Amino acid sequence: MKKFLPLAALAAVFSPVAAFAADPAPATRWFLASPLSGLALMIVFSLAGTGLAIVGYKLFDRFTPGNLHREIVEERNVAAAIIGGCVILGVCIIVAAAMIG
Repeated sequence: MKKFLPLAALAAVFSPVAAFAADPAPATRWFLASPLSGLALMIVFSLAGTGLAIVGYKLFDRFTPGNLHREIVEERNVAAAIIGGCVILGVCIIVAAAMIG
């Protein structure tokens, strides 16, 4: 048992190294035909991301107790504004990760 434990510890330490040593799959790239098509894709993705961020904020406001928007705008509650900003930031990170692939 005493000889097995150091070997198990070494295997646990170096097994992730072997997993990361493998060649990664080649990333797919979008080859744009022109800068104008790149501009169009940028506009589409920014509108989609902004729309999804707004939808995520509204869903969070809908499914939590109280009215977060009223707390921020009318009551000027800084803590509620921080929570709202964190929700929007979290949704944006998820949307960006989904768009990157």
